[in-house]
Amino acid sequence: MDSIETYEELKERISQAYSGMSKQLQRIARQALERPDDLALGTVAAVAESAEVQPSAVIRFANAVGYGGFSEMQQVFRGHLVERSSSYRERIVEMRRQSNGARAPAGVLHQLTSESVAELSQLQDMVRESELSAAVKLIAEATQIHVLAQRRAFPVAGYLAYALSQLELRTHLLDGAGGMLRESLRAVAPGDVLVVASFRNYSPEVLEASLAAAGRGVPVIAITDGPLSPLKASSRVCFELADDSSKPFRSLVAPLCLAQALVVSTGHLLAEQAGRRKTRRASASGKKA
Repeated sequence: MDSIETYEELKERISQAYSGMSKQLQRIARQALERPDDLALGTVAAVAESAEVQPSAVIRFANAVGYGGFSEMQQVFRGHLVERSSSYRERIVEMRRQSNGARAPAGVLHQLTSESVAELSQLQDMVRESELSAAVKLIAEATQIHVLAQRRAFPVAGYLAYALSQLELRTHLLDGAGGMLRESLRAVAPGDVLVVASFRNYSPEVLEASLAAAGRGVPVIAITDGPLSPLKASSRVCFELADDSSKPFRSLVAPLCLAQALVVSTGHLLAEQAGRRKTRRASASGKKA
């Protein structure tokens, strides 16, 4: 197996190899995708301790994804860190170091704010322009838009359903009230689009709905947490947002920011389309005159 030199290619290789890895190697794989900075800056011992595996497992992981050793693989993670590093991130790291784990309300707010800023600083790197454009086009051209998320991800669906309806798009929030989710999903038809959000641990109902919709030829747009997400297989467009599953309280700042970007970008596209139609009508009227 040839070694690879870019983080994007490494992510894809880890994703492809994940199902065949041992439990220890899968722990390291999740850490590599959720917290790549740990592998960029840590030693073999530090990475092993964080992933709760033996140091030898870290070496085996590097070998499993095509590298001769940990140092060779680490260069890819370091290159990724350098590409997206910023003064904001450095300041946040220093702020967190100075907080000494304070648990007073102001300290908790400070910590969550710092983590949210760091999360947003990575969002632009995680979302490809081509994916954003493809998702916006699907939403703008859909006959109806169905939005589904449960548990922690539900606020993302709630916002999308509300905001897209304000653009006068036919939007339905599939909240499963009264145990009617399966019945509601029967209304999802070709020509529609299903937008789903789910993060580890994934909602079984959301996964089943995505598979069923994709099986009927309905495009699925997924907002999820990485290339290991089971939503990736059924989605036409999959936004893979790094979501550190080791945190007891995980943020929704990045998913909600992405959701807002989808809504505003869809509004821009609809306005552009309306402008072009108006121009064509005016041109046709001029020719008749």
